[in-house]
Amino acid sequence: MTKQEFIQKMQEDVLDTDVEISLEMALADVEEWDSLSFVSFIAMAKESGFINVNRDVVNEAKTVKDLFELVK
Repeated sequence: MTKQEFIQKMQEDVLDTDVEISLEMALADVEEWDSLSFVSFIAMAKESGFINVNRDVVNEAKTVKDLFELVK
């Protein structure tokens, strides 16, 4: 998955927002990042074939780039 594909999936599928997301953004600063988007991210990762992504690893992510590193 390219960076652009990831950002698009994050904006449209995981966060369901029109706000432009960048890899440098802290998850704490993304208003839409909540428990529902957390679960949506894990589902998106598994649908993309990344079965080793689990709650603990996602919970450690601090930035959007940290999430991208889990699925690239």
